[in-house]
Amino acid sequence: MTSTDRSSARLAWARQATGQPTLALEPASADASFRSYFRGYVDGQPVIVMDSPPDREDPAPWVEIGSRLAAAGLHVPTVMVADMTQGFLLIEDLGTRTYLPELDDTTVDALYGDALDALLRMQARVDTSGLPAFDHAWQTMEMEIMPTWLLQKHLGVTVACEEWDIVEIAFTAIMHVIAEQPRAFMHRDFHSRNLLVTAERSPGIIDFQGAMSGPITYDLASLLRDAYIVWDNERVEGWVEAYRLRLLDARLLDETVDTYRFRRWFDLTGLQRHIKILGLFCRLCYRDGKPGYLADLPRVLRYVLDTARRHADVAPLADLIEVKIGDRDIRVANAS
Repeated sequence: MTSTDRSSARLAWARQATGQPTLALEPASADASFRSYFRGYVDGQPVIVMDSPPDREDPAPWVEIGSRLAAAGLHVPTVMVADMTQGFLLIEDLGTRTYLPELDDTTVDALYGDALDALLRMQARVDTSGLPAFDHAWQTMEMEIMPTWLLQKHLGVTVACEEWDIVEIAFTAIMHVIAEQPRAFMHRDFHSRNLLVTAERSPGIIDFQGAMSGPITYDLASLLRDAYIVWDNERVEGWVEAYRLRLLDARLLDETVDTYRFRRWFDLTGLQRHIKILGLFCRLCYRDGKPGYLADLPRVLRYVLDTARRHADVAPLADLIEVKIGDRDIRVANAS
């Protein structure tokens, strides 16, 4: 189906689903995936049409995981009408106020307070049975996106055998730390572009279809070491410690996990995520034709270098990446 045919089918379906023969749709947002969103108005009230082509982006996980989150009391979009065969869904509009533009020094404590409340509820109450496990194979696959797409494709550099040893030693250390942690529901993209300020039960939570069962610090790192906004490390460590105490109180964490150990979990789990993102943003540019993500690479690179250098067993990876980058501007696409 061509994009024009898909657009016509989407509009026809939305008009039938809403009972509004003159309904108009306007682009609302798009994922890094093949899923896209359109806004329309029914009796003056906004609704969202999700377009999730089943052959490219099966909508079933979004619906199934959304129902788990809703059952646990999280604020996710209500599904009003769903055509799973075509991949069209009419869903509640949670608005346009994503966290990212709303965050500043005066708002962050309140907004993150709401987000951390939601995270604790997710980890304490959302059933993980049947969810894919964030296991060694998955972690490795994600981290290997970095050497393939950042080093080889984006920077055009080769990695020698002894340099691969540095990469593998670091990856092994990271995965060992992830394996130590208790498992809980893991959103996987719990950050400022997927959280919305809402009038009731804020935040609204979106883009949860990739959820897995994974380490308890993963979503915490997604939020507090966000690829799109940075806070000073002292402030982040304060939030991390406060959350550790809440996990202890909720009996989601063993009392033997002290401040240092939990922070190492947080650091290295976040490092796994940011290594993946370094590669993912490059892959989005070269494979998927979305070069805008390269502008966010320097922020993610800084996280990787700073975090790795706080831990001796992964510090050599930071040195290797920095050497490979040299004096290049990593925001500029490789023309070859």
